[in-house]
Amino acid sequence: MGTRKSAQILKKAARLIPGGVNSPVRAFKAVGGGPVFIKKAKGSKIYDVDGNEYIDYIGSWGPMILGHCHPGVSAAIKKAVDRGTSYGAPTELEVILAEETVKAFPTMDMVRFVSSGTEATMSALRLARAYTKRDGIIKFEGCYHGHSDSLLVKAGSGAATLGVPDSPGVVADLAKHTYNASYNDLDSVKAIFEKAKEGIACVIVEGVPGNMGVVIPKDGFLKGLKDMCAKYGALLIMDEVMSGFRLCYGGAQKVFKIDPDITCLGKIIGGGLPVGAFGGKKKIMEMLSPSGPVYQAGTLSGNPLAMTAGIETLKNLQKKGTYEKLFKSTNTLADGLGEIARRRGVPVHTAVAGSMFTVFFSEKPVTNWKDASGANTARFGKYFSRMLKSGIYLAPSQFEAVFMGLAHTKDDIAKTLEAADKAFKGL
Repeated sequence: MGTRKSAQILKKAARLIPGGVNSPVRAFKAVGGGPVFIKKAKGSKIYDVDGNEYIDYIGSWGPMILGHCHPGVSAAIKKAVDRGTSYGAPTELEVILAEETVKAFPTMDMVRFVSSGTEATMSALRLARAYTKRDGIIKFEGCYHGHSDSLLVKAGSGAATLGVPDSPGVVADLAKHTYNASYNDLDSVKAIFEKAKEGIACVIVEGVPGNMGVVIPKDGFLKGLKDMCAKYGALLIMDEVMSGFRLCYGGAQKVFKIDPDITCLGKIIGGGLPVGAFGGKKKIMEMLSPSGPVYQAGTLSGNPLAMTAGIETLKNLQKKGTYEKLFKSTNTLADGLGEIARRRGVPVHTAVAGSMFTVFFSEKPVTNWKDASGANTARFGKYFSRMLKSGIYLAPSQFEAVFMGLAHTKDDIAKTLEAADKAFKGL
């Protein structure tokens, strides 16, 4: 499998684009080698500039749940293009998708569309701080909520340690209001609530973490967060940018029966086009401009192409048997990979949540970032490279998820397991 053209393009890209890519994980820094440059996609496959075919398990990091170039979505977008690509003015499409979104997430009374998951979480934090009149926020080590300044923070080993910037350019005076707790550890959250002198405005948590790899919340953890927020007068923000529509039609909050104050969404509700959203209780959402004083705006918010793709995607996800098929494929692949790894004598921990999963190269279960960061990344890198050479396109990081889609076939799964049997050998 040659990748000469990809290497040539990367060399040129590196002169024009920092690192040669427009999002860091695409650079393959965590797994070695250089990225393949994609030319086209269809169904469960993507094709690089050298003509190589891959079974795609990234799915544009989640949104291609129906598969690439789904006929219904593609046709709807093509019709929408002929009506104009952007207006900077309201459309009925926004109202239709908003109605479908709040139907899927009854915890939302109102929703605001934006252009990315980062924009959704950033705006949700601002709204929570305004509503509570507090500055502090609690996030969890290993949970990623986009690259806004307040969230690019790590806390070190102490559960209630004041945050320090995790990226140059993040202002320390802002970072000090961000506290990191340990995922699945309610005591670490309680300690922060009791210590934070300025008061905590909100707790933000992924519905099911997927950005340290998939990590399953322990029984009672999410409910405990909601109860603790109520006790201390803080808001619970559930980031379902990844888990929304991946665990079921209604996200992790439906599965775990949680009533967050604000929910953040993205990816799938744009059908693969740039989109994000945040929504919640009416009394909170009406603080947003122009109804209220909290300013948030975006020229491309509610873009007609993204709204069209989202409406068509959600329509297809509601068809009978959709999730049963999706979950069956997911479990078949995840279980098969785990079985092969054990047979080959490679210690792994497999975590499955709906239609996404992670195979951790770890000798023990993974319940938080400390566990996840102990995984054998060197072994994963070898596994990744072998799978890529066999035509299997996985996320180039141990700390990401495999995303299954409705376009993945039994034959795709069989070929993937065959490739894995060779890839695990001698690891």
